[in-house]
Amino acid sequence: MAVDRLLPSQEAAELIELTREIADKVLDPIVDRHEKDETYPEGVFEQLGAAGLLSLPQPEEWGGGGQPYEVYLQVLEEIAARWASVAVAVSVHSLSSHPLLVFGTEEQKKRWLPGMLSGEQIGAYSLSEPQAGSDAAALRCAATPTDGGYVINGSKSWITHGGKADFYTLFARTGEGSRGVSCFLVPADQPGLSFGKPEEKMGLHAVPTTSAFYDNARIDADRRIGEEGQGLQIAFSALDSGRLGIAAVATGLAQAALDEAVAYANERTAFGRKIIDHQGLGFLLADMAAAVATARATYLDAARRRDQGRPYSQQASIAKLTATDAAMKVTTDAVQVFGGVGYTRDYRVERYMREAKIMQIFEGTNQIQRLVIARGLTR
Repeated sequence: MAVDRLLPSQEAAELIELTREIADKVLDPIVDRHEKDETYPEGVFEQLGAAGLLSLPQPEEWGGGGQPYEVYLQVLEEIAARWASVAVAVSVHSLSSHPLLVFGTEEQKKRWLPGMLSGEQIGAYSLSEPQAGSDAAALRCAATPTDGGYVINGSKSWITHGGKADFYTLFARTGEGSRGVSCFLVPADQPGLSFGKPEEKMGLHAVPTTSAFYDNARIDADRRIGEEGQGLQIAFSALDSGRLGIAAVATGLAQAALDEAVAYANERTAFGRKIIDHQGLGFLLADMAAAVATARATYLDAARRRDQGRPYSQQASIAKLTATDAAMKVTTDAVQVFGGVGYTRDYRVERYMREAKIMQIFEGTNQIQRLVIARGLTR
């Protein structure tokens, strides 16, 4: 069911229609096969890039779409309603481009941004490590200064698009403490960079998540983004936007589960009536619809604050928390609507339920989001 959206312009409305057309024709027909077989969708990101969907919120001067963040997130939601793995990767690509766009020099932007934003390349974000997830200040992967650059040694984990991306936005230690982390832009063909086998995940099977290993990888000094020691500031500034991306993805996933559940409840009969006409199930579906609408409202509120240049960090955490918790509940309830067949792989809802779980964990667990919100209340 197409969501009736309140959009800021006719251009935005046309962009949503374009996204729906691509999602329905390109993504929806192949998603089940790739998720079941755990195979990478070769060519899909190139098609999204050619349509301009990989760089919508970035400035037009660098090849981006110049769209407000509230429009970009609704495009992301539409993609997620067809294929959550792909939508997560699109969100991560935007996250990976953010440091260069905001903290890079003019020379760095001229050199690398056009390729990132033209759709020719897809990016990955490399912050987490085996012992450092939510506690980013505990990073150990080290970038040691050397003549004309740095030598990187260590490992990173939980990299969406690991081994498939064209560039990696890496955060590595260059000193001590929270001000001893720096940001680097690493090309995929970097000598000394290798990847582990893809993680065997509960969901989001079509796009790999891997570890990365740096073994005396030498990079030039001009691949450092921002000042030395500015890494965590850069990482956290990008994560606010990334959390909104995941909120939009979670909302799209929840919307897909709601649509499937409503369609099934209008077809299935019990005791001589459609099951949607039984109050117990009708009220369950009503609560699901309310949860999806609430999730959408929270991420749009945060996005509009971002578009206006207002503080939005707390609202981003609220949106991520609300939308991902809603996705978990709505997808679980969708399985309940389907009854026994919902527990089989004959229908998509069991996959939606598996995919929803990770959204409460990545881009900062929902416990971390509560911590951010609580700290905001004390200010």
